[in-house]
Amino acid sequence: MTHDSIAAGPLRLGGREVPLVGPVRIYSCGITPYDVTHLGHAATFVWVDTLTRALRHSGLEVLLTRNITDVDDVLTAAALRAGAPYDEFAAMQQYRFDRDMSDLHVRRPDFEPRAHQNIDAVIRLAEVLLSVGSAYERNGTVYFRGGDVPTRHGLARDVALAACARFGESPEDPQKEDALDVPVWRASAADDPSWPSPWGPGRPGWHAECTAMVLRTFGSSLDIHAGGADLAFPHHAYETAQAEAATGVAPFARAWMHVGTVMVDGEKMAKSTGNLVLVSDLLEGHRAAALRLLLTDRLWAAPWEFTMSGLDIAEGQLDSLHAAAGRRGGSEAAVAAISAALLDDLDVPRALGIALEEGGQAARLVARVLALD
Repeated sequence: MTHDSIAAGPLRLGGREVPLVGPVRIYSCGITPYDVTHLGHAATFVWVDTLTRALRHSGLEVLLTRNITDVDDVLTAAALRAGAPYDEFAAMQQYRFDRDMSDLHVRRPDFEPRAHQNIDAVIRLAEVLLSVGSAYERNGTVYFRGGDVPTRHGLARDVALAACARFGESPEDPQKEDALDVPVWRASAADDPSWPSPWGPGRPGWHAECTAMVLRTFGSSLDIHAGGADLAFPHHAYETAQAEAATGVAPFARAWMHVGTVMVDGEKMAKSTGNLVLVSDLLEGHRAAALRLLLTDRLWAAPWEFTMSGLDIAEGQLDSLHAAAGRRGGSEAAVAAISAALLDDLDVPRALGIALEEGGQAARLVARVLALD
């Protein structure tokens, strides 16, 4: 099958079949460029890269968008601590991220919108949400009516409020009609980045940034939306609600890829817990292909525990794969089985098992498609 083919698949993702007719539109939540790339970030981006490689191998055209959230209060605070303008600080961190992704053989996305370049799209989104009654304005801030969002995603109100608070959504804001409302456009204080708007100087809300960038890039819907499992609520839930309210088109995303959390000593890898494992540090003593294998030789949606011994095991598996690739053989049936495994919920462990047993062209296929060569 070639890239000119009408369809391929079927793809199973998240346990459900996703019929695809190319081009396949994928949006992946990118980084907020305020710190170095850790393994938790890398897991999401390597899995998205694996998905796009598997789909392209099947003959489908893929259009991947990965955004850069370069307008964010966390970024502004980090830049202030570093004594640098937020935009210069973001550019420096973005350079480091791009270098880490290149070292991991993660291909560049087809589109890479930046929040600061899409301010007009966020303003337009706010205007549309106001016009359809899904938003209201208070003192220069435009709030999206989000009271029913948790119910749509099967969450109790108290659980949703706690999650919103963790992500800085300020449920206690007295201007809100409902504590679960979120800003589409936020009035800026003197020290905040700001742009002119119909409601005064301000900046975009976090969820609205991604909503606007998806709608500008792909129109009213997309095929697959990817991101870390921790973004499912509130970020992806509100992004979906805003897009569907603005366009009247549902579902916003036909399938979701929420990549499992990386843990260290039983806790989520995060700067706040001080347990970061940096990609750049790991690549000083290990091959990029081994790190990719460690990240993908598992169920993509499952949380998992990182250990250095696990990375050493991946190094050995990589050697075994390369040795198998040097053997003769590897039947056409094995090659077909590998291709089917990769379209069956990205079952890398099954594909790898076939490759190691069959060797030859089957092993070479896995090495090539998964960037393990």
